[in-house]
Parts: sequence; C-alpha cells; structure tokens
Amino acid sequence: MSTARTIPVWGPVEDATAGWFANDAGEGPLDVVVVGAGIAGLTTAAALLREGRRVLVVDKSGIGAGETMRTSAHLASALDDRFHLLARHHGKDGARLAAASHAAAIDWIEEVSASAEDCGFRRIPGYLFPHDAADTRELERELDAAREAGLSVHWLEAGVETPAVLGPVLRFDHQARVDIGAYLLALAREVRDAGGRFMRGEVTAVTGGAEVELELRDGSRLHAAAAVSASNVPFHQTDATWIKQAPYRTYVVAGRVPAGAIPDALYWDDADPYHYVRLRDTSDPAVQELLVGGEDHKTGQDDDPEAYVRLQAWTRERFPEVEGFHAAWSGQVLEPVDGLAFIGADPRNDNVWLITGDSGNGLTHGTLGGLLVADLVQGRDNPWRELYDPGRKPVRAGGEWLRENANVALQFRDWVKPSQVADVDDIAAGTGAVLRRGVHRVAVYRAGDGSLHAHNARCPHMGCVVRWSSEEKSWDCPCHGSRFEACSGAILNGPTSEPLAPFDLERDG
Repeated sequence: MSTARTIPVWGPVEDATAGWFANDAGEGPLDVVVVGAGIAGLTTAAALLREGRRVLVVDKSGIGAGETMRTSAHLASALDDRFHLLARHHGKDGARLAAASHAAAIDWIEEVSASAEDCGFRRIPGYLFPHDAADTRELERELDAAREAGLSVHWLEAGVETPAVLGPVLRFDHQARVDIGAYLLALAREVRDAGGRFMRGEVTAVTGGAEVELELRDGSRLHAAAAVSASNVPFHQTDATWIKQAPYRTYVVAGRVPAGAIPDALYWDDADPYHYVRLRDTSDPAVQELLVGGEDHKTGQDDDPEAYVRLQAWTRERFPEVEGFHAAWSGQVLEPVDGLAFIGADPRNDNVWLITGDSGNGLTHGTLGGLLVADLVQGRDNPWRELYDPGRKPVRAGGEWLRENANVALQFRDWVKPSQVADVDDIAAGTGAVLRRGVHRVAVYRAGDGSLHAHNARCPHMGCVVRWSSEEKSWDCPCHGSRFEACSGAILNGPTSEPLAPFDLERDG
C-alpha cells in the first residue's frame, strides 16, 4: 500500500521486488533490523552488509512504497535551507560539514548507479534564481555563505546560461539528478545479493537495550543487537524528534518539452514556499520530461485542490517550451526547525538509531543517514555525528520552534467546531467529512460505490482531529502529520503507531 494515491512518473519498484519478501525473519540471529525499505533503510542495509553484518529489512508494504518514490529526485549539496541560515543555526563549521556530507551522499549514489543498469544519474549544475527578478538580496547573501561553506558557486547575469525570464542566478557546480525508481531497485538488488533479507511486516514498537525488541502488528516479536528506524518519521515511543520537525505536503507536475529546449540542470527559486525544477530523459530521444514542484503546505492544513493548477501556470510563465502536462503527484517532507535531518542514536533507546527529517533533500539526507548510522552501529566515530544528532537542542532556531508548536496548539480548536456536514447523506461519493457524535468526532468517507467508512477522528498520536485531504483521499492529522487510509483507517505516515479506530455509525444513530 503506497502512502498516497497520486502516481509519480518513476517506474514501480514494488512489483519487481515483491517476491523477495518473506513473512518471517528466517533462521539464525540478527545483527541489525532496519525498519523501512526506502532510500535511508536500503542505504543503511547496504553499508552494513559491506561491513559483514547480518541485516534484516522490514517494511509493511515493500520497497519504494513510502516517500522515497514520491520525490522529484534532485541530488543537491546546495541545500534548500540557505547556507546563511545553516551557518546561523549550526555555525560556519556546521554549514561546511552539511555541504560536505551531502556531496558525499551524491558520490555514493553515483557509485551505486555506475555498477547497475542505467539509473539516469547525471552530473549537472544547479541554479538558484530569485522569485522576484528585481530583488536579488537573497542571492547576494547566499553567494558568500555558500562559498564559505565550500561550494563551487558563481553569479551569472540573466540569460547567460539559463532562460532570461529567470533573472540573475547562482550557479552551483557538481549537482546531479537520478531516476529514483531505477536507483532504488539497484540499491535493493545490492542488499539482496550481499545476503540481506527482506520481511513484510508492520513494526509498531521498538524497545532498546542490550538486546533490542521489535513488536509487530500481528503480535510477533523480533530481537536483534541493534535496530534502525528509517521509516521517514519515527513511529515508536521516542520524543526525540517529532516536536522539532514539521510535516508538509509538496506537489509535483510533469510535462513534456523538446529535448535540449531547456538547459539540463536543477532549478529552484527563493520563494516561500519555493519551486523546484529538473529534466528527465524519456525513451524518445526527441522528448524530455520537465518535473516542477512546489506549493507546499502543512500536512492536514490548507487543503488545496488547485495546487497543481498553480504549478502548471507558474511553469508556463517561465518555461513556455512545455507542451502539456501528463502526471501529478504529492509527497510528504519533514522540515526540522534548524534545517538539518535528525540522524544518529535515539536518546531514549539504547542500540536504536534514527534517520528522519529530510528537509526537502530526502535523497541525500537519507543516503548520508545510512552512511552515518552504519559507522555508528560499527562503533566508529564520524565527523557528521554531532551535526545531525537527534538529541540536539535547536537553541538558535528557537523562534521557528515556537512558531511551529504554536501552530500545532491552534489545531486543537477542531474539537469545538461544528460538523462539516449536517448528515452523512450530504457526503458525496469519493469525499470525506468530520461529524460530531456527542463527545466524539467521526471521520466519515463515502467510497465510489456509495458505502460509508467511519472512524474515530481522534488521531491516536496526540489527540488532534484528523482532516480530509481531497488530493490524496486520506485522513491527515494537522498537528504532526500522521496520515490514514480512508476506508480502513490504516497508517500511511507516522508518527502515530496506531490506526484510526473504527466507529459504529448505526449504534450511535
């Protein structure tokens, strides 16, 4: 089960790998259990297998069913969170380490891609351009900060290498792009061929200690020397990260352009929320796909069915070569308050390791996360350890922390709001609404066949009332981003570890 209904352009990985998954852990002791079969989990598994460790990868839905395949697959050491802000939060040395670690992640992806079938890996430049071509102050600040962080960056006037409509740009060298479907399959094959095992199961709890115990939804348990939570957001009992990062939905559209009509590069602007653009090769050498993303909003808030329309209009204004759009999808990103992921030891659980907080750079954060955690599991130090430490206190980002958590507190107002519709008969097919039933709030979805599916609207994580997503046909928590399938109430995204509870509408009249 994918985390969303919209369909990205990347080829499906789950179909090619479904037969690799067993229903149990197999024979023999386990060194490390990795929970999550996306880029972070598979990179961790591959790195540990190269060290000779015995690794089991557990995922409830299979390889590529989470957020990794919902990316636009930019590979950038020129991070979305500006380097002048990273230097403020983490110091100049921290900004340099951030740039270097993401560059190392791109190198790893290049190495794996080179040893596999064509993964669409290309080294290309990246261009940061102003949302308002007349206001270049953000670019001027970033030029000096990025250079000080060690990046190869240059100021170019409008039209020198990029469409003149974009205005002046900063050119970042040594960036890249990849076909994430092909790459994830190559990475999974490395894990399998190195002796890694795959198990289908939903882990609901992890207890650290000298021997780590993992509990599954079916009541079975796994035991290992160490466990890695690489499921996008931690689902087990730890408060190390979820109050320090915020969930956002981001949207992508894909259109066709004549090959060579637009310089092959990564593009992104300084708007808030920002836009991001890249090209993708197709089977037709005369045609490329143009992938354009943006229009981010907090998960469960500001439901906006016109996000794709605005993305298409924005694209036509700046890239008029686009000949039409044929795909659209959304994904979830986690924004840490200080701009960098949380990777390392879970401060609440011994021998449990976390990788979360992609900050819009999920492929490189997930890759460096796997490399860092593999070092730490092996007992080696790593120069990135303190920078990404999940237990760090983002003191210099205190203002952002307060804003995000104040926003969370406001969402509890939903408990005193009236029903969204007067009666279930008012809910159209393919839509959902939250009703009041005494002290309860009930999330009711009417499927296309007219059947009703009702669940307690209280998110099991922290008690917020879920809201309907018209884009992905899911129930989304506006507080911390947990998401649930409309018919079954099953978990699509954490941090919740429990699904929505069924609600009997007939019993309650």
